[in-house]
Amino acid sequence: MAGWFSVRGSRAAARISTAPQAKQVDLSVLQASVERLEKECGELRQEQTRTRGVLWSVSRWALRLRDQVTTLGGTPEAPPQDVEDYYRSGV
Repeated sequence: MAGWFSVRGSRAAARISTAPQAKQVDLSVLQASVERLEKECGELRQEQTRTRGVLWSVSRWALRLRDQVTTLGGTPEAPPQDVEDYYRSGV
């Protein structure tokens, strides 16, 4: 009977001693995940900024073309509704 308690106690001690290591591994995995997500988020923000810049340039260019057609006496084609919404709201 004493041997059984000894084995059981050894197993419990082994679980207790590996618990901090397991938590350290969990923490390092979490930190790596957070770092990766922060990097991806930064890249997405840069891409969004570039896309907004291009959209703004294209919208200004389209408005200049519309004005040019009107100046030459023509009637420009109406823009799609989502483009019209963008011109009004900027989003």
